[in-house]
Amino acid sequence: MIGITIKKGLLVGIAASLGFMLSIGYAQTNSPTAKATSRVIEDGGSGKYKAVMLQEASLPTHTVFRPADLKSFGGTNKLPIIAWGNGACANSPWEHVNFLSEVASHGFLVVAIGPMPQEGEHGGGRSTSSQMKDAIDWAIAQNNDKSSPLYKKVDVSKVAVSGMSCGGLQTLENATDPRVTTTVVCNSGIFINPGTGMPGMPALTKDQLAKLHTPTLYLLGGEKDIAYKNGMDDYRNINHVPVFVANMDVGHGGTYGKPHGGEFARVASAWYEWQLRGDKQAGQLFTGNPPGLAKDTQWTVEKKNMK
Repeated sequence: MIGITIKKGLLVGIAASLGFMLSIGYAQTNSPTAKATSRVIEDGGSGKYKAVMLQEASLPTHTVFRPADLKSFGGTNKLPIIAWGNGACANSPWEHVNFLSEVASHGFLVVAIGPMPQEGEHGGGRSTSSQMKDAIDWAIAQNNDKSSPLYKKVDVSKVAVSGMSCGGLQTLENATDPRVTTTVVCNSGIFINPGTGMPGMPALTKDQLAKLHTPTLYLLGGEKDIAYKNGMDDYRNINHVPVFVANMDVGHGGTYGKPHGGEFARVASAWYEWQLRGDKQAGQLFTGNPPGLAKDTQWTVEKKNMK
């Protein structure tokens, strides 16, 4: 009888403890100060696969954007990798979430530098170029991890490096990585006069451009864009790989914060579809004489080493 009484007491104690812990857990996850680990941006994007923004426990230094439902991926339909660097060398993609969610909704695994921004949070801190390599390394590791929802769903042979402003310089620094298959530089370019950038920016010289080994897209904001002269000078100096430059008269801020990332997201997504998925229809924006995008009066385009 004594033994039974002790067991009953233990059971009661355990039940009480569990109830206490569950109530604490419930309070934490429903607390207004609790940090969400995923969020849908706008309506998840206009692409075929509605996207979600995630803070992955295995990559707390970055934010992941990907299709919410991964059932369609695997086999011959895998997620190409896009590593993203932010403007102002910011360690947060808060300015670009509409753009990045939209891109992801077309069937891409986007890994942006910086922890996931909470609703209304602008993030902080400074990023480094090495975080872009960390993004690629993580995506490849997830593809090989049997416990990951991304297991065998990532196309590790298709990798883009991309970024805006300072993130564009980080992109050009990482574009030499042999794993990279295309490069997208947004509102950016290597400074014509070295050393004139803000502290923390990659100190690149125009010699870096000779190291590019993949088709490269520049998206610039026209002559009002503070990076316009630098970006156009990059374009003139790239003569050994396919390169396309598109200007829209919106200034340095681009259209990232517009619904679904605006025109910059539409054009970038088409480039990724073409370069990372081999979608020739999407590629029609950039091919032909004149290329399809030239027919859109919002854009002014030039290209080299491309049909």
